[in-house]
Amino acid sequence: MATYKRRGSKIRKPKLKNNDEYLDDVQFDGESTTQEVFDSLDETASKSEQWLENNQKLVYSILGAFLLGLLLYLAYGKFISGPKEIEAADHLAYSRVIFDKAELGTDANVDSLYNAALNGAENKYGLLDVAKNYSGTKAGNLANYMAGLSYLKINKYKEAIASLDKFTSEDEMFGPIAQGKLGDAFAEIDMPDEAYDYYKKASSMKINSFTTPIYLFKAANTALKIGKFDEALTMFEKIKTSYPKSEEAKSIDIYINRAKYATK
Repeated sequence: MATYKRRGSKIRKPKLKNNDEYLDDVQFDGESTTQEVFDSLDETASKSEQWLENNQKLVYSILGAFLLGLLLYLAYGKFISGPKEIEAADHLAYSRVIFDKAELGTDANVDSLYNAALNGAENKYGLLDVAKNYSGTKAGNLANYMAGLSYLKINKYKEAIASLDKFTSEDEMFGPIAQGKLGDAFAEIDMPDEAYDYYKKASSMKINSFTTPIYLFKAANTALKIGKFDEALTMFEKIKTSYPKSEEAKSIDIYINRAKYATK
């Protein structure tokens, strides 16, 4: 706040001219706050400049490493990752045709088709070759999924578990189905607790009207087998209330009553 210097006991009034005030005798106590801010900024800037000057090698090294990493990433995508994805997809195409034919079940010897899809034929890559030689690619990932399903169909459950466990997906269908198929494989080798865990995961991984009631139903039935009657009842009732139009809901009252009697 501005104060006026005293001359004796009187305060000198500022002179007026043309409606403008002349405050020649006005003085401020202390330094200007604005000036202090500028001085502080100058001091900070000086320190920053000094630090940069003293650490030039470090700064240049960090910038150089960042630019090198960026260039390597771009080069990998253009010259390595991209062509590898295309190559993997080309190899997968052959075994996928055989796998799709086996899935249709129109051939009398379906098992031989699944084996051909898994191991290849006519010097062509099979699903296992693609999964092994092109891991990290989309085609390699999908090959693990199809290999897992193929092993399930020819009753090689441990091999199915190994392949499906390598498959990752956030897809609305592929993700839950892969987890559900893992549940099927564990159920087949008489490991119901593990099967139950995978069915539950499959039912909640991506909530939708197709996979959710399927795996809720499987989880509930497995829960009955391992003595988790309350959980089974909850899941059966959820199918009835949340998915009344699903296939699993058609005879759901029978299962609800079964779970209720089991809890008594």
